[in-house]
Amino acid sequence: MKYICVIFSGWLLLLAGSGFAQHLYSAQSGTVSFYSGAPLEDIEARTSKAQSVIDTDTGEIAVKIPIRSFVFPNGLMQEHFNENYMESGKYPFATFKGRINETIVWTKDGTYPVTATGKLNIHGVEQDRTISGKLEVTGGQLQLDAGFPVALADYNIRIPTVVFHKIAASIDVTTRFRYLPGVKQ
Repeated sequence: MKYICVIFSGWLLLLAGSGFAQHLYSAQSGTVSFYSGAPLEDIEARTSKAQSVIDTDTGEIAVKIPIRSFVFPNGLMQEHFNENYMESGKYPFATFKGRINETIVWTKDGTYPVTATGKLNIHGVEQDRTISGKLEVTGGQLQLDAGFPVALADYNIRIPTVVFHKIAASIDVTTRFRYLPGVKQ
């Protein structure tokens, strides 16, 4: 886990040190939630410890979500999520690294529909994804909202037969990041 934190922090330092710092926006407490609607039980969890960086010169975006930070309404669900399904000791983070496809006027207030294409890594499996969202520019600050499905099988997340009817094969993920200019370490 420390190794991935060092890599992410190193990536931020590299961008900051290479003259990009004036074009970087960071979100240190983004929210990510997911919902699994299944015949026998709905499962929801949320974290407010996701981090993200956007480089407005290149449109590059990076997101890091600590898996253990998801909070469930039921402690047993949280334990099973971390130990049995996500193996968060082995795969402590979900990440996305990509680029916003649309040309944005970062200095003009407004709401922009956006897509970002890149690599989504969950449970140690990396997949090419294009994720749609809405970017709002207001007074030099950014807010990015996105929602997308994640098929558990695509990321080798196995559901035991005994609880198969309690967990959907695909979960809905919702994200919200509020960015401020600059990178905080």
